[in-house]
Formats: sequence, C-alpha cells, structure tokens
Amino acid sequence: MATTLPNPTRMELTRLKRKLTTALRGHKLLKDKRDELMRQFLDLVRENKALRERVEAGLAQCNQNFVLARAGMSDEELNTAMMAPKQEVLLEADSRNVMSVDVPVFRYKTRTSDPADIYAYGFAFTSADLDDAVQSLADLLPDILRLAEVEKSCQLMAAEIEKTRRRVNALEHVMIPETQQQIRYITMKLDENERSTQTRLMKVKDMMLEQTHHYREKNEEKYAAG
Repeated sequence: MATTLPNPTRMELTRLKRKLTTALRGHKLLKDKRDELMRQFLDLVRENKALRERVEAGLAQCNQNFVLARAGMSDEELNTAMMAPKQEVLLEADSRNVMSVDVPVFRYKTRTSDPADIYAYGFAFTSADLDDAVQSLADLLPDILRLAEVEKSCQLMAAEIEKTRRRVNALEHVMIPETQQQIRYITMKLDENERSTQTRLMKVKDMMLEQTHHYREKNEEKYAAG
C-alpha cells in the first residue's frame, strides 16, 4: 500500500518527528509489556500443569474411596448419609490486575469453622472409606479453585499477549517505517527547496553585481566623454 506523501513543510516535519518519538517510546513499552506477560504466562502454564496433575490424581483417589465406600454400604445407606450436608462452602469471586489484565481471584469460606462438619452423617452405620472420600474431597477444594483461577488467567493473558503482539507489529512494521519515510521525504524536499533558493539568490546576486558593474561603466564613459 502506497504511503500518502505529506505536505513538505517544517511544521509538518516537526509534527512527524514528535509522532515518531511517541511511536518509538510506545513500541518499547509494548515490547516490555509483551515480554513480561510472556514470562508470567509461562509461570502460570507451569503451575497449571502441576495443579492439573495434582487435582486429577486427587479426584482419582476420591473416586476410588467412594467406590470402596459403596462396596461396603448399601445404596440406601450411602444416599441417606450424603442426603443432608452439615457444611456449606461460600465462594467469593474477585479480580486483580496483572499488566492491564484483570485475572480472577477465588476465595472461599465455610459456614462453620468446625472441620468435623464436613461429615454429614454419624459414624455408626458408615465406613471409614466414606470418611476418607469426604476428607480427600474437602482437602482438594483449594487446589480445584486455584486451578480454575490459573486456567482462566492463562486464557485472559494469552488473549492480551496476542493483542499486544499485534500492536507491536503494527508499530514496528507499519507506523514507524511509514513515519520515518515521510520524515525522509520532507527533509529531502526541504533540502531541495533550500538549495533551489540559494541558487536563485546567487543568480540574483550575480545579476545585481552585473547591473552595478554596467552602471559604473556607463557612468565612467559618460564622464570621460564629457
């Protein structure tokens, strides 16, 4: 796409130089932002991998404990035990700003502070495997919430990295080169105009000197004839 040629004036040259300075500064800031986003994104990806492996292993263990509990209890006993939970989890969703990206922050609290309230049943007619299953699931809750935080943060930061990358490329490959080209064009035109003006001034000066010389010669001839 052809660049529109600017008006070759000193005022336009000054404006373009200011524009170039701003673009170069913005380019550096955006590159720094992109690099820092990438660093934090990679840290989150590593954390996400570790959390996912831990949560999947924990859920597998929970499932195994529930299978063992079901094997030692009738369906009616199991359903009755889990029918009326005593504990309640209250989730609070907030956000924090990371390099202009609002990433989620999840906090939770339980309705009561008694750790035994996770068991919604008496221990007389239930198995220890059910206790283990409930306890392992309760222990896994912080990791599950943190995994949700990290995965959503990775998605948001990946989108911001892509947006920042496009802006960096637009400055680096379009705006800055075009502005530099326009500055070179105006500078060249102004230099040409200055040289042309100097040439005209020299010609005018030569013409004036020549006219002065002829005037003196005529006066000298006139005085000599008189």
